[in-house]
Amino acid sequence: MGLFLSTYVNKVDKKGRVSVPAPFRSALVGGGGGPTEVVIFRSLQAQALDACPIEYLEQLSAALDDPNTPDDYRDLIETTVFGGSVRLPIDPEGRIIIPDEFLQFAGISESVSFVGRRKTFQVWDPEAFAAHEKASRDTARSNNISLSTILAKTGGLAKAAP
Repeated sequence: MGLFLSTYVNKVDKKGRVSVPAPFRSALVGGGGGPTEVVIFRSLQAQALDACPIEYLEQLSAALDDPNTPDDYRDLIETTVFGGSVRLPIDPEGRIIIPDEFLQFAGISESVSFVGRRKTFQVWDPEAFAAHEKASRDTARSNNISLSTILAKTGGLAKAAP
């Protein structure tokens, strides 16, 4: 499973199809062979859709088997993520058809922003994503959050030193 990086904006065609960006298709399979599907579900935190390879949900499922996971937390994830997920086939041209109820949830009509989030990606209405990104940057500035502060707090700089 590869990393999902960057942001891409693609049009939704008249048949409701949208092209998954080529780098995301490569990340869905970790570089070997062409991906055949992507799993999407409504985000728990934003007016957007979360998307990932099935392997990511298999990892999440295994993590939920941990006996220290509270039952109510497990139930929440099983109901909202697993119960609300759909597997979307990727056609030979790299396109998917996102179900109408998902498009409505995310407020998507003519264009889609694909936003890389490391092991997953999100699907947004481009204007909604622009507002979300601005708010995120404003929060980072007001809380003095930077890559170096994150690495320093996690000990990442010490680990990376030769």
